[in-house]
Amino acid sequence: MKRRAQRLSEEIKRDISGIIRNEIKDPRITSLLSITQVQVSNDLSYAKIFVSVLGDEGKRKETLEGLNKAKGFIKRELGKNLRQRVTPDITFYLDDSIEHGSHINQLLKKVMGDEEKIKENDAD
Repeated sequence: MKRRAQRLSEEIKRDISGIIRNEIKDPRITSLLSITQVQVSNDLSYAKIFVSVLGDEGKRKETLEGLNKAKGFIKRELGKNLRQRVTPDITFYLDDSIEHGSHINQLLKKVMGDEEKIKENDAD
């Protein structure tokens, strides 16, 4: 990724987090939302925004639906903050990497607990 695109993606990530947290009042959008990554195209005209939502599948879909409905407002507010001639078109995607990592962590804890039990039984 080019340096300018990388810098812009970090700025977009910060700005959109603030817009979602402070300015959007849609009840479908949960407060347990975090923007995990922003990928900006090399020509700076498109931005993929990956969001992670804590909750069940229904809550995730509902939040993504609310974000897509507010896309125009978010883009307009983003355009006010960015120092660019053209504001990138934004698209929201669900990112389940945090949930996946949490699941892996739980599995590892279970395996470690099972190993401890086996060692205790061998010691007896």
